[in-house]
Amino acid sequence: MERCCRRRPAIDFITLVLLLFFVAYLCFSLADANPNFVANFPAAPRTIESGCGAAFMLPLSRSSAAAEEEFPRGSRELVADARMTLHDDLLTKGYYTSRVFIGTPPQEFALIVDTGSTVTYVPCSSCTHCGPHQDPQFKPDNSSSYAVVQCNTPECKTGRCGNNKQCRYERMYAEMSTSSGILGKDQIGFGQDSQLAPQALLFGCETRETGDLYSQRADGIMGLGRGPLSLVDQLVGSGAMADSFSLCYGGMEDGGGAMILGAIPPLPDMVFTPSDPTRSNYYNLPLKEIQVQGVPLKVDASIFDKKYGTVLDSGTTYAYLPSQAFDAFEEAVIQQLGSLQAVEGPDPTYHDICYAGAGTDPGELYKHFPSVDFVFDNNKMMTLAPENYLFKHTKIPGAYCLGIFKNQDPTTLLGGIVVRNMLVTYDRANQQIGFLRTNCSNLWSILPPEPPTIPPPPGDNQSSPSDSPDSTASASHNEGTPPFQQTASPANLSVQEVGSVELIMALSTNYSTFSNQSSVFLSGMARGLDVLLSQVSLLDFQEENNQVIVRWVIAADPPAHRLSTRSAQVIVTHLQDHQVSLPEVFGTYDLRSWKFLPLSRWSWLFHHRKFNQGVIIAALVGVILFLAATCSLVYWYIWRYKDKDTVKYTNVEQATDEEVL
Repeated sequence: MERCCRRRPAIDFITLVLLLFFVAYLCFSLADANPNFVANFPAAPRTIESGCGAAFMLPLSRSSAAAEEEFPRGSRELVADARMTLHDDLLTKGYYTSRVFIGTPPQEFALIVDTGSTVTYVPCSSCTHCGPHQDPQFKPDNSSSYAVVQCNTPECKTGRCGNNKQCRYERMYAEMSTSSGILGKDQIGFGQDSQLAPQALLFGCETRETGDLYSQRADGIMGLGRGPLSLVDQLVGSGAMADSFSLCYGGMEDGGGAMILGAIPPLPDMVFTPSDPTRSNYYNLPLKEIQVQGVPLKVDASIFDKKYGTVLDSGTTYAYLPSQAFDAFEEAVIQQLGSLQAVEGPDPTYHDICYAGAGTDPGELYKHFPSVDFVFDNNKMMTLAPENYLFKHTKIPGAYCLGIFKNQDPTTLLGGIVVRNMLVTYDRANQQIGFLRTNCSNLWSILPPEPPTIPPPPGDNQSSPSDSPDSTASASHNEGTPPFQQTASPANLSVQEVGSVELIMALSTNYSTFSNQSSVFLSGMARGLDVLLSQVSLLDFQEENNQVIVRWVIAADPPAHRLSTRSAQVIVTHLQDHQVSLPEVFGTYDLRSWKFLPLSRWSWLFHHRKFNQGVIIAALVGVILFLAATCSLVYWYIWRYKDKDTVKYTNVEQATDEEVL
């Protein structure tokens, strides 16, 4: 008779696999359902890295596949904007510029605002062929925050490498001017008056430039087009601003203008038309018809849809129509000029179409020149005043010349002249462009004022409003509840992103009422601050001196898991100024203190959710495979050596062979 006993593995393998999948599913379910899931981890501070030139100023080729990758889009939240003044004018310079500041400490530059370019670049001190420009060249060695972008890194969006493994960029324009250099990353700011704080952005450090780029007075280009290196794409991708910007060029007499990086409130009478981002990197318009004095040009609508279609390019001075459309436009305008006299153009090199006798007041040009209308999809119409298609004759007073020319390329190109004294909003988030005729030299008067920049809350060594003698006595509803800390910790304003905002408010209501209506309080706050209800959470509350002291928190919405510091400041400002209306049952309220909570140590996990979910799933699969292999090895080992665990019993009454012998 033989008995044996075999050891079983301590954990069933299938049970282990199911348990791991259940834990992974539970983690992701919690993260999706609870916007404070990330904030529940221990928080830790986070450091943030910080001449009237071309006729067709568009790159000859589109970006490479590597350059087509986009930055992740910012989420729905209150974000800052930068309101900036534009300088120069179309007649004398052929462009408009804005001042930007690069580096630490900042170095100042005048950059042409260009919606037809996707790279921002300035000449660097290492440039071997750069022209004499308005400001000194950028000195990377003088900036403590500057870094060269290396090849084979995610930030090398161009996919081009130099001999020293530095990422390079190259741009060529149709009039054959070129810019080339290396990609760098540094803090770029937009002036002391800007609500948008300096951001760590990629830009081109020019080492060579030719053509008009060499001879122009402006230092470089501010690329506002669509593409991963665009200034707009980078700011939107980092969550610093909403996916929108606006330009407003001054009129024929004024020059200058304004630019807004970020969204502005909808304005009455602004006409919007779609702009398809999938067609090209340029801002295209569905132009269907051009009317002169109300009469459509006798051309087929498809002529405005050739090649790139109709492109709005702020970096181009004038407008250019395909040959057939230009011939029809020229004829229609001349038929409306009446007694005006044809004169030679200011430059004999060009065959400009000019007429004299209209007077010297641009405001009276409508009496002598016809109105022009651009008709888009759904019969949306943009009306051009004479200053939007004429430029002043520089040698004959009272004479004006057509600022719309024949384009040998089939693309219809609308340059800056078309949008003088017109607010143009590039609403990229909604894939549309808006037009509103206005006085661009006085734009700030028609826009809502920016929220003021608020000082940080008092630190531990400072007094907050709640530290006054009247508020120190505490009569807690529940004596077991510890008193609230009435002093807010200082906000780290050097951090451009925070995880959440913790607020302490005093409401003139009673404990019982608030306890029953707390959900109404949270929904009212979410609605008044324009955030999602899921972003608002109640931490605790207690009664004190016939008031209810409420501690609650606003977190970022789940796709982002971060707030910009400016967004948090706007929230605090609204509450300080009592701009949020609550039901009468809560009485009046006062904001006692607040603090900005930094990003969680684990928030990196959710910044690029799709990518990190893939990594986590791959890691789980790897762990499961490892455990499967380990368990299989253990199982084989036990089976292979099972006899060592077997105890044999022999019948003592049965003789062995040796005993028989």
